[in-house]
Amino acid sequence: MSEVRSVAQRGDLFGQRVREHWTGQYGRRLDVLVAGCAHDEPLALDWIETRATGVDEDHSAIRVVLEERADLVTWSLGDLRSVPLQPRAYDVIQLSFLLERVRHAELIFDRLLRSLRPGGLVLLRMRDRRSAYGLLDRITPAWPRRLLWRPLVTPGTPGPLPKVYEPLASSDGMHAFCLSRGLMITDDERNTSGPARASGIARSMIAAVDRLTSGRYPASHDEITMVIRKPQHHFARLI
Repeated sequence: MSEVRSVAQRGDLFGQRVREHWTGQYGRRLDVLVAGCAHDEPLALDWIETRATGVDEDHSAIRVVLEERADLVTWSLGDLRSVPLQPRAYDVIQLSFLLERVRHAELIFDRLLRSLRPGGLVLLRMRDRRSAYGLLDRITPAWPRRLLWRPLVTPGTPGPLPKVYEPLASSDGMHAFCLSRGLMITDDERNTSGPARASGIARSMIAAVDRLTSGRYPASHDEITMVIRKPQHHFARLI
């Protein structure tokens, strides 16, 4: 069952799950793949040694942001359907606000999962296409979208970036995907990180979408946060 928590609590959740995973790895260094790396800060993991690699779509604004990220050992931009990813090379994938803005999202997620070691974790954040925010983002034309959503973009990050919102960018879509691939969702939460910074007009429009859809596209959240685990046992279905 999903919960609604604050952004700070979400960060604590990710940190807790990674520390638990690190303990199970007998304290060795964790290799982290940061996918969608222009939109998330480094994990606060205290004394845990990590080696982070970034990957994202090729976009000039994203490139500018990545050049300022000192925590990434290396990073690459390109078509995520073909960008080189070494199989089973990472313990953790930090997947942030990527799946809702790319086409062929299932194919891209499958490729990312193949680079995850058995028993590894996916720390997922994405906008929910089934939220009032997600619906409004999808139907708003390009130029008013830039005016409405620009205040929502965290300073120092690019945006607003493309909107696609394939079915995977929803709770039902992600649950069905994980079930079909033998993945375990250990945590499933809802957060509000976008509308909290929105202009008054944007907040009013989000609330109006909630009312006009009778709550089918709620304004109570805009972000899905999940922790997903890849099977460890060799008899389990592996990707």
